[in-house]
Amino acid sequence: MSANNRIIHSTTILSVRRDGQTAIGGDGQVTLGETAVKHDTNKIRRLCDGKVLCGFAGSAADAFALLERFEGKLEQYKGNIRRAAIELAKDWRTDRVLRRLESLLATVDKERSLIIGGSGDVIEPTDGVIGIGSGGMYAAAAARALLKHSSLNAADIVKESLLITAGICIYTNDQITIEIL
Repeated sequence: MSANNRIIHSTTILSVRRDGQTAIGGDGQVTLGETAVKHDTNKIRRLCDGKVLCGFAGSAADAFALLERFEGKLEQYKGNIRRAAIELAKDWRTDRVLRRLESLLATVDKERSLIIGGSGDVIEPTDGVIGIGSGGMYAAAAARALLKHSSLNAADIVKESLLITAGICIYTNDQITIEIL
């Protein structure tokens, strides 16, 4: 199989809200095929003067293209992440170039947590927990259990959930980056 045909698995992103704190974190692993090629990648970005946090899963080049467009939409809509996400999703769905991008974005601000997907999806989870990427569902399940059965703050829940995921998902490692609002 040539490098161009290999599936790129590259992340677990998790966001949790608790007691007025919002945390988003991601592991550092980038995998090409069955090989971990990088261990300390930062997949979390601060946007809109630090008022919005964004994590990405999927192709890194695609994610950076989407982050750039999302940041432009945030500026256009004065930091309103819901409106910016909807407008990005519309563009993503209708633009020929954007439609081919393979990535997911998890975006959070003080009030909202949103998943933005390439098929035009903008999803706001009821419980404020977002898990995307290869280990996203493992991390979300761990976070929900910790939210229900512990008094940990949002950042600690993100950290512990990502560590649990790193023990399960071969595309997730324990080199974790966490940002807090």
